[in-house]
Amino acid sequence: MLAADQVSYSYRSSRSHGRPVLDRVSLAVRPGESLAVVGESGTGKTTLLRLLLGLARPTSGAVRFEGEELRPRDRAQLRRFRSAVQCVFQDPYASLDPRRRVGDTVAEPLRSLGLADRRAAVPRVAAALTAVGLPPEAAGRYPHEFSGGQRQRIAIARATVCDPRVLLADEPVSALDVTTRVKVVDLLHQLREERGLALVMVSHDLSVVASLCDRTAVLEGGRVVESGPTGAVLGAPEHPYTARLVASVPSLARSLPGG
Repeated sequence: MLAADQVSYSYRSSRSHGRPVLDRVSLAVRPGESLAVVGESGTGKTTLLRLLLGLARPTSGAVRFEGEELRPRDRAQLRRFRSAVQCVFQDPYASLDPRRRVGDTVAEPLRSLGLADRRAAVPRVAAALTAVGLPPEAAGRYPHEFSGGQRQRIAIARATVCDPRVLLADEPVSALDVTTRVKVVDLLHQLREERGLALVMVSHDLSVVASLCDRTAVLEGGRVVESGPTGAVLGAPEHPYTARLVASVPSLARSLPGG
């Protein structure tokens, strides 16, 4: 459904010296599947997410959606893509405009994509808020009136209000406390099961990856060094870098099948 095909990316700056941030990365997520992209800071995870979102173009290779290469100048394709692929960002405090009511924020994708006017958006916003465990009345309030976990639920409501087929998540629970983190992970799992969403999650939290994702790709130095079913990749890593990541989380074994 959504794929990176031999994607490379280099920043045009003197500091980078032409070194690629991503080097011939290939991965794909299928309908209803959850894929984690893991690695330490600086391995290219966020850059890859930007390419998958169509926010940047690869230096070489291609990002494909439904088998077709993304073409930024193809407005019809871009409209379909924006409707089908949405994102939840890391920081629930920074991703919501404090000056806008929650209802306007959640309705933003519907209105920007021309899927609903202000009146038609109201019931869809209410349904989206209910789906993430918030009352419809939350639409009339402002972000500062909610906790961090509730704000991330609002961000998820915004990302799912237009019924996307793919949800990209950039460290979606890293800014939350442990208890809230578990609840948001459970919510993402529930939405994926109920809606058949494909999920691509960038994360350094292997415990979250183990509990939520079917497959895992490990990035080191901008390259995929290992990929496969999450239980196999994290339970019996073959690459030394993956083994080091797993060893840094002693409690991980309890999150894996049979652990």
